[in-house]
Amino acid sequence: MGKIIVLDTNVLLHDPRAIFAFPNDEVVIPAIVLEEIDSKKRLADELGRNARSVSRLLDKIKEDGKLHSGIMLDTGGIIRVELNHRNFAQIQEMFGEITNDHRIIAVALNYHKEQALLPEDEQQSVVLVSKDVLMRIKADVLGLEAKDYMSDPNIGENDRYQGFFNMQVHPSIIDEFYNQRFLTLSNLQLMQRFNPHEFVILKDEMGTTKSALLKVNAQATKLEPLYLSNDPVWGMTPRNAQQRMALELLLNDDIPLVTLTGKAGTGKTLLALAAGLMKVEDERKYKKLLIARPVVPMGKDIGYLPGEKEEKLRPWMQPIYDNLEFLFDTKKSGDIDKILMGLGSIHVEALTYIRGRSIPGQFIIIDEAQNLTSHEIKTIVSRVGEGSKIVLVGDPEQIDHPYLDSMSNGLTNIVEKFKQEQLSGHITLEKGERSKLAQLAADLL
Repeated sequence: MGKIIVLDTNVLLHDPRAIFAFPNDEVVIPAIVLEEIDSKKRLADELGRNARSVSRLLDKIKEDGKLHSGIMLDTGGIIRVELNHRNFAQIQEMFGEITNDHRIIAVALNYHKEQALLPEDEQQSVVLVSKDVLMRIKADVLGLEAKDYMSDPNIGENDRYQGFFNMQVHPSIIDEFYNQRFLTLSNLQLMQRFNPHEFVILKDEMGTTKSALLKVNAQATKLEPLYLSNDPVWGMTPRNAQQRMALELLLNDDIPLVTLTGKAGTGKTLLALAAGLMKVEDERKYKKLLIARPVVPMGKDIGYLPGEKEEKLRPWMQPIYDNLEFLFDTKKSGDIDKILMGLGSIHVEALTYIRGRSIPGQFIIIDEAQNLTSHEIKTIVSRVGEGSKIVLVGDPEQIDHPYLDSMSNGLTNIVEKFKQEQLSGHITLEKGERSKLAQLAADLL
């Protein structure tokens, strides 16, 4: 017997197809949820798009019956819009004011009470599904089962793909690698599967300083040495093993998708910019360097800004300009604008203007990608044209989007989905290089 799933508004605004994510269960949408979705449908952003998608889906489903009576879905479940559970006595006694959130909890609570009156073999468990942590806490206080909604397989915090791993091996294996310049899986006596472009750090199990840094080839059949030397890339020299791995991926023209994650100060954006400048300005591999980031404020929004498009975007794009000023070693304020105007091949803009475009022959960097939903990531990556390379950069622990977290954001999702693909590579940078204070703040705060 399936469960009764009561959906919160934020679940449908996060994933309009969440109603199909519970096969063999009865999915209940409280009437107040429809009201909240209706209030979002005119927005011009991702929330508005999802609100309109939910409306269209429900309109299509209702062709098969009455939503308030329940309609069977192709997944084997039932979808129902709940109109009658309006008993708020216990909610009001516990939390006082009757808010929209409390109305949704009341629907789940009243279903739970109704099920408790049925014979035990006929009872269905009731689950409130919400992406609002406090909503789930309130439900738990009332004795309700509540859980987060994960549209993709729930990857644990410690299971996220790092792009590299350390191995303790006999020193003879390290010697064999330096002699042959490659290792097969049988050399390492490993049964696990390697991912394409994954990196391996071999260390001597006897405790000496002997070590080797290798990478998995595109076919995931053997381990090879890195092609990149420690020479500077547009003035940037890798300071640790992960930075060297990142540059190896960034400068490899056969890998059109690269994802870089890590704490603040690990050099993600700076490395991507340095590699992009080398590929565009020095090697002429790409026609343009396109740098974009989502316009998501940290803290209180400062509202509308005066001026033309470039003037409006400047405060949001300033972190990019700061990195470019460092790479170009500018001395005076405004010098970077003159340099970019003179080059003409470097464009900095907001992601707002990327929808509908086709972008061939460009080196594309998307900064702060952790603030994008899976749909937005799909929209961006699907814009990439022939001969382009896209780099997604971000810190999944610094989410400013109200409906995303470290596991449900688009950046984490694409890392997991693409880790076994030959066209992609990923590295998690661990060591902060900005300053000792920045590293300490990233670790402790």
